[in-house]
Amino acid sequence: MGKAVLKAGLIGLVVLVALTLINQFVIRPGGAMIYVMCGVSVIVYLGLGVLAAWFLPPERSPGKGAAAGALAGLSGQAVSGALGVTISLIRIGRTGVIPGTTPEQMEALAELNWDPSIMMIPGAVCGLIIAIGVSAIGGGILAALKPD
Repeated sequence: MGKAVLKAGLIGLVVLVALTLINQFVIRPGGAMIYVMCGVSVIVYLGLGVLAAWFLPPERSPGKGAAAGALAGLSGQAVSGALGVTISLIRIGRTGVIPGTTPEQMEALAELNWDPSIMMIPGAVCGLIIAIGVSAIGGGILAALKPD
């Protein structure tokens, strides 16, 4: 299972890093594009799980497919998520503004003595859970449909 996860993880990593860079430097915060990119990310994670299960040797089982997908999703999201958070923290440090917030919202956060960077933690954890879950679903489904 290790080679299957490694192959799928590396392919997924390239795609996910590209998506992260597009999200950070091309797409502006706000609007419908955020939802479109979220949908694209979910499809990529589903495909990553399918790819991990596809690379498994024959006699795949849904459990092995789901495990391979989950590990591939974990590895891809860990790196691309860390990259996204790092870029966002640099931006927040330079500008003092969380992308997508108004000056009034930033003032309200400042009055509450909230560090803007702490707001990244729930999003990063949620992204990791979604990536693992969706990739596991993709891997499990492929392994169930194509065990040989």
